[in-house]
Amino acid sequence: MNKVNLTIDGRQVTVSADSTVLEAARKLKIKIPTLCYLKDINAIGACRMCLVEVKGARSLQASCVLPVEEGMEIKTNSPLVRTTRRTVLELILSNHNRECTLCVRNSHCELQTLAMEIGVREISFPGELPERPVDQQSPALLRDGSKCILCRRCVALCHQVQSVGVIQATERGFQTTIEPVFGKSLNEVACIFCGQCIHACPVAALQEKDERDKVWKALADPDLHVLVQTAPAVRVALGEEFGLGEGRNVTGKMVAALRQLAFDRIFDTNLSADLTIVEESHELMERVNQGGPFPLITSCSPAWVKYVEHHYPQLLSHLSTCKSPQQMMGALLKTYYAQIANIDPAKIFVVSIMPCTAKKFECQRPEMRASGFQDVDVVLTTRELGQMIRQAGIDFPNLTEEDFDEPFGESTGAAMIFGVTGGVAESALRTVADLLTGSTVEKFEYEEVRGLEGIKESTVQIGEQRFRLAVANGIGQAKKLLEQIVKGEKQYHFIEVMACPGGCIGGGGQPICKERIEKEKTDFPIERLKALYKADKGSTWRKSHENPTIKELYNKFFEKPNSKKAHELLHTAYMKRPLTPKE
Repeated sequence: MNKVNLTIDGRQVTVSADSTVLEAARKLKIKIPTLCYLKDINAIGACRMCLVEVKGARSLQASCVLPVEEGMEIKTNSPLVRTTRRTVLELILSNHNRECTLCVRNSHCELQTLAMEIGVREISFPGELPERPVDQQSPALLRDGSKCILCRRCVALCHQVQSVGVIQATERGFQTTIEPVFGKSLNEVACIFCGQCIHACPVAALQEKDERDKVWKALADPDLHVLVQTAPAVRVALGEEFGLGEGRNVTGKMVAALRQLAFDRIFDTNLSADLTIVEESHELMERVNQGGPFPLITSCSPAWVKYVEHHYPQLLSHLSTCKSPQQMMGALLKTYYAQIANIDPAKIFVVSIMPCTAKKFECQRPEMRASGFQDVDVVLTTRELGQMIRQAGIDFPNLTEEDFDEPFGESTGAAMIFGVTGGVAESALRTVADLLTGSTVEKFEYEEVRGLEGIKESTVQIGEQRFRLAVANGIGQAKKLLEQIVKGEKQYHFIEVMACPGGCIGGGGQPICKERIEKEKTDFPIERLKALYKADKGSTWRKSHENPTIKELYNKFFEKPNSKKAHELLHTAYMKRPLTPKE
C-alpha cells in the first residue's frame, strides 16, 4: 500500500495513502476533538469540531474527511484553530438543552467534556431552542430532541451497522431534527429497541426508559415479595460504572449490592439460560428427527425477534419457540418458586437486570403471561442498576462478595457464555452432542463459533450427523445471512443471532464509559468477552443439561424437556408486524 509523509504540529508522520488527517494525528497521539465522527461508521465533517489549519489552504479543513497528501503541513493547535473551535462549540451549545446537572449523561457526555477541555464558560450566542418534543411512547427508549446536536451518529449506526434505518434527518436549517419518518414516535415505526443508538449518541438525546422509580416503589411495599435476576453480561460490565475497569467479573459484589438494596431473593438468569438450552436443544433434535424445517434460529434476543417480525415474517416458523432466559425465569418464579415458597404469585414482583434495552419491550409483550401474570414486571439496564447503587450510597468497590440465593443460583459455564456472540450456539452444541450420541462427549469447546467476526459459518460433525451452523454478530450481519437463506443460496441447521455487536456484552443497556469513547467503540467488548469465557472454564459444570438444579426442575415440575407444561410456560409464538407506519 502506498505511503504518504506529512507534518502535523511540527512532527513528521508516515501513514497509508488512504488515511485522513484525523487518523494521521491520532497515530502521533495528537488529540483533535470530534463530535460527529465515529470510526468506520460516521465521517461526515458535520460538527466542524475537528477543524485544522492546512498550509496553503484558503480556509480551515475538517480533518475527519480530509485525505492526507504528500508533504502536507498541518496545525491542530494554532490561535485560529483554537478560536474557531471555541466559536463552533458555543454555537452547538447555544442550540442545546444545557440542563447538565439534571441529565442522565452528566459526567459521561462528550459535549460536556469538550466544553470543559476547551474552556467554555459562557456562550456568546444565547440562541433560541427550537421546539423538539420528547418522545416517550416507546416501552424501551426515550428520544429527547432538545438535547440532539445533529451529529447523525445514531442515523449512521441505525442504517449502516444495524440495517434498521428508522431515524433520519428531517427539515432544514434551524428546524432540522433527527426523528422517524413523518414525525412518528419510535414506537410507531419498525424500531427494534436494540439501544445501539444510545451508545452512538455523544449526549443524551437517546436514553433508555428509566424505570428505577417502579423498582424503588416495589421494594418499599411490604405486601410485595420482590425478586431480582441478573444476566451474565451484567456482571462483567457493572464494575465499569464504579471505575473497576473493563471486563472485571464483579458477580459477588453485584449480589452484595442487590442484597443491600433489600431485594427479597437474588437469582441468576444463568439458571434459566441453562433451561433455555435444554429446551432449545430438544427442539432442534425434534427437527432433526422430522427432517426440518431448517434452519432453527435462536430467539434469545428480543430486538432480533422484533426485526424478524417486521422484515422477515415468512421466517417466523424458523424461530425457536423458546422464550428468552429472562422470560423463562420470570415464568418459573411465578409458578414453581411461588409453589415451593408458598407465596401468592400475585404478590411476587420480578425485576430483571439486563444489558439490553429491548428486554424492556419484551417483558411487556402480551404473550409473556403464560402463568396468568406478567412473567417479568420491570427490566433495568446495567446502567440503571449502577445508578440505584449510587442512589443508595453503597460503596460498591469495597463490598464483600456474596452468593446468589437458592434454589436458582447454580448455573453452568454454558449459561455464562450466553453473554457473547456465538455463546448460545456453543452452549447448544454441548448439549446436542450428548443427546445425539447418547453419551458424554468430551469435546465441548467449539472455537469455530467464537469471535467477533460479522458472520461465522462452520460445519460440526457430531456422531454421524453433520450440523451446518452460522452465527450472525449484529442485525446488519443477520440481514445479509437471511437474504442468502431466502434466495436459497445458503442452508443451515442452526443459526444464532444476537442483535448487538459482540452479543449481550455490547448491549444497548451497558455502561457508557469515557474509556470506550476514547477507544472509538471498536474494541470495548473484548475484555468482557474474555471474562465470560474465563468464568466458563472455571465452572463445575459446563453443559446445561448436567446442571443439578435443571435436572431437579424436570424431575419435580416439568417432567421432561418440551413437555406440555414446559411448552405452556417456557415457549411462545411471534407475530407479523407492519414495516412502515401509515401517514
